[in-house]
Amino acid sequence: MTFSIVARSDDGESWGVAVASKFLAVGSVVPAAVAQVGALATQALANVAYKGLALSHLDEGATAEIALQRLLEEDDGRDHRQVGLVDVDGGSASHTGAACVHWAGGTLGPGYAIQGNCLVGSAVVEAMETAWLAGEHLRFADRLLAALAAGGAAGGDLRGRQSAALMVVQDGAGYDGGDDVAVDLRVDDHATPIDELGRLLDLHALYLVASTDAEKVAVDDALASELERFAREQGHPDFRTWVGMENYEMRVADDLEWIDERVLAIVRDDHPA
Repeated sequence: MTFSIVARSDDGESWGVAVASKFLAVGSVVPAAVAQVGALATQALANVAYKGLALSHLDEGATAEIALQRLLEEDDGRDHRQVGLVDVDGGSASHTGAACVHWAGGTLGPGYAIQGNCLVGSAVVEAMETAWLAGEHLRFADRLLAALAAGGAAGGDLRGRQSAALMVVQDGAGYDGGDDVAVDLRVDDHATPIDELGRLLDLHALYLVASTDAEKVAVDDALASELERFAREQGHPDFRTWVGMENYEMRVADDLEWIDERVLAIVRDDHPA
């Protein structure tokens, strides 16, 4: 009783899942992904064992279609399951069991699988596909969210709204390069979970995504003095200490050669921290 998109980025470097449902903490049940292996969503009467099984099949070299076939062959409850998979090469597969709550179905394309059950109608997955295909210019996580938001705007889950989640994996993209989890955000219980997921993704970008060149403001002597003065007014010995305390390390150069425009706006109170 959920709608989701499972996808690989066009550059072949990232895999991810975006999902929403009238279900508590959908992110704890539906999505799974491993960098350079693939991603999947298990829903309807979700079989959480699918996550480990499917990723194991994919890791052993199975395509999404073959991995899905193996899952279904081994599961007597297949008629109650819905699952979407994308493999390492962007191959996609999806299954909607005959016993899934109507409206239930999905659509496939190169690098993506979109599926949902207990929806207001087919317009949900159609809107998600349209948004996905139109989002080539977006950052991968933003593109997944855009597709999810389109499904929500088209009516989403017939029962209403409660939770949403977004997972993206990429080699070495985790915190400080320690793992491959680039994004793992969950809204477990909220009146507008997809909107809240968008707010969290925006914060994730601020705190954990490096600034682009276009976002960098060069720090001259006058600005450096302004930043140091600000830090002292906040009770810190220097600006670098303030940066560390506020978790803006990804948005300020170690040598203070540049500062991100959003962080500078926060310093100047043009944007609340």
